Amino acid sequence: MDYNATTPLKEEVKAALIEDFGVYGNASSMHTAGRLAHARVEEARQAVGALIGGPARGIVFTSGGSESNNMVFQTMRRLASDPEGSPLPEGKTEIIITAIEHPCVFNSAEYLASLGFTVTILPVDEYGKIRMDALKAALNEKTLFVSVMTANNEIGTIQDIAGIAALAHEKGAWVHTDAVQAVGKIPVNVKDLGVDYLTMSAHKIYGPKGIGALYVKPGAPLFPLIHGGHQEDGFRAGTYNNLGILGFGKAAALAGAGLDSYGSEMRRLRDRLRDGLMGAVPNIKVNGHPGDVLPNTLNVSFPGAEGESILLSLDLAGIEVSTGSACASGSLEPSHVLLAIGVGPELAHGSIRFSLGWGITGEDIDYVIETLPPVIARLRAMSTVSPEIPVKAS
Repeated sequence: MDYNATTPLKEEVKAALIEDFGVYGNASSMHTAGRLAHARVEEARQAVGALIGGPARGIVFTSGGSESNNMVFQTMRRLASDPEGSPLPEGKTEIIITAIEHPCVFNSAEYLASLGFTVTILPVDEYGKIRMDALKAALNEKTLFVSVMTANNEIGTIQDIAGIAALAHEKGAWVHTDAVQAVGKIPVNVKDLGVDYLTMSAHKIYGPKGIGALYVKPGAPLFPLIHGGHQEDGFRAGTYNNLGILGFGKAAALAGAGLDSYGSEMRRLRDRLRDGLMGAVPNIKVNGHPGDVLPNTLNVSFPGAEGESILLSLDLAGIEVSTGSACASGSLEPSHVLLAIGVGPELAHGSIRFSLGWGITGEDIDYVIETLPPVIARLRAMSTVSPEIPVKAS
């Protein structure tokens, strides 16, 4: 139950990869093998674009979400520092992100701050929703760029990206959304969202690891992060990762075709898990928005029990969960996402993310509901921390 960290290859994707092992040509070559590889790459580009309602020509293949995000931030750096390549007025050096972004966005913003950019980190409410009044107050004529994730990887809260983009564009700012956790789980259409850039990754939608994409709206500026050859219209040099791209295309096609059934099935299973845990374990807190939330994601705080102890106890019982973002699993610090929504450090340390996916059954849900209560009871009995949910001061 850690599908937000990664997903297994779907059998159809695995079969497509095995078949495509024979497509060995360099997609940049003009001979028969090269043309076949190039045709398959372009078919995949069409499928990935279709998944987000965008044109294939707007898709730039990358190694994954982190590279795509970095590519956008480095483009913003170039816009502000390279007058010859910049169509923007001088003085646009302010960047806006939120307090619950992925670490690669935080670290990219931190790097730009070290170069002299002004970075504003917007607060979110108790459900993880961006405070639109704070966004309006932060936006000004110097705002170059706004980056807000579509759906949070830890608590699943979904943002009003279309509304955010509209406000930012009024000030002439570019808009980027990290949609890695949203694409393939909820409807995502770049035309409806109105964004200039959108990040996605194959291994979150039952495709292979090491392949992702950046959608770039026609007319939006883009500078290469990797220099060298002509690949990806000069925006991303390097020999095409044929196998990864083809697997991404197959996964994207499957995700688009199964989007409605995915949403209804994951929502049913998640609600069954949530209601079962709330009935079986006293004094727990569900984190995230009650309605605007990914259908597969459930984040729960267990006062009086430490998160890593819960995780390891469940792992021994054959249940795999997360205490937060997989990208920050080496850190002993409490989740920055939970702290941002007002969950205190102790409660944040006792929080578990359940993220569901294809292959999870009702029987699996019932097994978790049966297994977890005695684990929490045992850990609370050993703890010096109160098992009561802290009451916020008014």
